[in-house]
Amino acid sequence: MSDERIIQNIALIGFMGTGKSAVGRLAAQHLRFAFLDTDELIETEVGKSIPEIFAEQGEAAFRKYERAVVNDLSARRGAVIAAGGGLVADPSNLASLKTHALVICLWASPETIWERVRSQTHRPLLQTPDVPGKIRELLEQRAAAYRQADVQILTEFRSPKQVVQHVLHQFHQARKRK
Repeated sequence: MSDERIIQNIALIGFMGTGKSAVGRLAAQHLRFAFLDTDELIETEVGKSIPEIFAEQGEAAFRKYERAVVNDLSARRGAVIAAGGGLVADPSNLASLKTHALVICLWASPETIWERVRSQTHRPLLQTPDVPGKIRELLEQRAAAYRQADVQILTEFRSPKQVVQHVLHQFHQARKRK
């Protein structure tokens, strides 16, 4: 982490099903921060669900909405941000988050992710006959971006509360370094 950064927020990145929303909500409660989910912000702004945006406008339009949301978040203070799984595949999004947030990547194996999301129908990128294969493919495509997080936390075999404790510890450590 560079010395010029002023860590005001936490940004949770990682693949769908790694616990960003559950962990983010709990961490925000502990810190008395706002909890912001980029997908929810987009749905509110556009007035459509993520699956509707993908179906009607395509992934490129959705990624454009993500960039706008990330840009707006740079003005926020005291927030825990749960980023959409593909948000940091755009290097400018990751760079923007790093200007104001400790970026923490939550990890899980493709098998664990599949177990966690297999009954969910609101995931546009998983509307394919080979969902486990698609998960592995997307994880490989995004791995380099995920590795650029300030901190990486494996969420397998840990409860959300245990992961939150790691997140809070890392956040407090990052703020002490200033």
